[in-house]
Amino acid sequence: MQTPWNIDFKIGLALALLVAGMGIASFFYTPYDYNEMDPARRFIPPRMSHLMGTDSFGRDVFSRVMIGGRYTLAVSIFTVLGSAGIGASLGLISGYIGGLWDEIAMRFMDALSSFPGILLALVMISIMENRPFTLITALLVLFIPSYVRIMRTGMLQYKNADFVKTAQIMGASHLRMIFAHILPNLATPLLSATVLGLSNAILAEATMSYLGFGIQPPIPSWGRMLSESQGFLFNAPWCALAPGIMIMLTVIAFHYIGEGIRQRYCG
Repeated sequence: MQTPWNIDFKIGLALALLVAGMGIASFFYTPYDYNEMDPARRFIPPRMSHLMGTDSFGRDVFSRVMIGGRYTLAVSIFTVLGSAGIGASLGLISGYIGGLWDEIAMRFMDALSSFPGILLALVMISIMENRPFTLITALLVLFIPSYVRIMRTGMLQYKNADFVKTAQIMGASHLRMIFAHILPNLATPLLSATVLGLSNAILAEATMSYLGFGIQPPIPSWGRMLSESQGFLFNAPWCALAPGIMIMLTVIAFHYIGEGIRQRYCG
């Protein structure tokens, strides 16, 4: 009998749907033009006409939060899906082949992990042109080692199992044994790690944008909104609180969902 979904998973799912719903809705509607400046509306506190107030340029913070969530989620999702796909494939193949190939691959992953993550991303963005694709590539490389280790550990657990030996005797190819027989047994830990990875990717993207190496103006992002509002944190705190709370809620949401999946299916 499976463990029922716990309350944390349900809260995380509700928060994730709320954030995703705001991002999807921004394609069709925002209360104001997210980049419309009006000096007469500078630093309006939260009210019915501006749910999250306005910033130093008179722009509606709620509209910018909606648009920023769209881009933050998009960068995080592409980053995690790419790193999970590449890392899972490398981990499965490395664990299956073993020997010298496995040793070289894992030492390379150790070397990659030994660099401070944000520093590695900053170096890559400094070398390449600063645009969303570069940011996704830099963060993607950053997250690959964790998925390689997860899948390699699972491969070492299953590659000598009876059902794998049976498939081998029946003439299954190596790729078929890896991706058709072993990978389905590792789908749950991979899914859990992928959802948890979204929370880390959102924090990483927000950090890069805060430092000025993420999504560039005029497109808003939660991290850049935090950076732009730090100069008037005390006289207009809502400008920083709005994106900060959204980052916190989104990270909590995906963390709770990932933990809920892990507890339900992995014990």
